[in-house]
Amino acid sequence: MSKYDSSFMREALVVAQEAYDNLEVPVGCVFVLNNDTIIARGRNKPNESYNATRHAEIEAIDIILKQYDRSVFENVDLYVTVEPCVMCASALRQIGIRHVYFGCGNDKFGGNGSVFNINTELDTNQSKGYPSEGGYFHEEAILMLRKFYIRENKHAPVPRKKSNRVLKTEIIPNTSK
Repeated sequence: MSKYDSSFMREALVVAQEAYDNLEVPVGCVFVLNNDTIIARGRNKPNESYNATRHAEIEAIDIILKQYDRSVFENVDLYVTVEPCVMCASALRQIGIRHVYFGCGNDKFGGNGSVFNINTELDTNQSKGYPSEGGYFHEEAILMLRKFYIRENKHAPVPRKKSNRVLKTEIIPNTSK
């Protein structure tokens, strides 16, 4: 049975900061076995790897599958700073993740409720869905993303000048958590 533990979300934020420090979109995650043991950490690496699929969740899943059988995911929860995108939500469903806890929603590409409900939709392959809850450390996750998006991104196909942008620090409170 899954139960939320804020210390794991704090650790996901630490990993997201590592992504930010490496000029990546600051998304970080930890996979937790049996509510008490981190078995993998992942951060975004698309810029570093020149591979758009190297999201935090995928990075960590690869680490886990080198050490464990896929069945381990029945007892694993994911703590991630941003709602999984469509690709990651689908991957999490396919591996059979037990539960997902996330920070802020993903209003453009969210796969766990913001745009699509991949985690709960009926599936022709009969794969089991998974519960997902958001809003944990919502403000911290949003602020980290805002800090990233106001700075220059030398990896962008057509970099935009952002010298006139200002960091908005006011965040509408998330009343769900």
